[in-house]
Amino acid sequence: MPEQPTDTDGMSYTEPDDLRTVRTFVAERARALGLPAARVDLLTLAVSELTTNTLQHTGGGGHIRVWVEDGRLLCDVVDGGGPRPFGRAMPSAEAIRGRGLAIVERVCDAVYTTTVPGGTLVRICLNL
Repeated sequence: MPEQPTDTDGMSYTEPDDLRTVRTFVAERARALGLPAARVDLLTLAVSELTTNTLQHTGGGGHIRVWVEDGRLLCDVVDGGGPRPFGRAMPSAEAIRGRGLAIVERVCDAVYTTTVPGGTLVRICLNL
């Protein structure tokens, strides 16, 4: 039976000052769950991009959960925003913005998104 996330597997964030705490939480949780150090850095980068997008483009912050299931570390980022446009090319070097979601797709083994009541869930996966 897959291990389902619990309340202790997650945290909420509502303002830019929370992002350092989010990154620390995700890194510590990932290490405790057995993700190799180099992969922890990739996960932390991806979560940082997603949570920064939440704070820049939605209201009310979001919630993160991190757990292991079937040999993969899973991380959900849930916020009040609309669907995310994944599957796009990396913006040019001259572009000022727009790299966050492209970076997430490139550093994770899989990325899924779905609409949930009140917003959107983005699930990122890294193989252990």
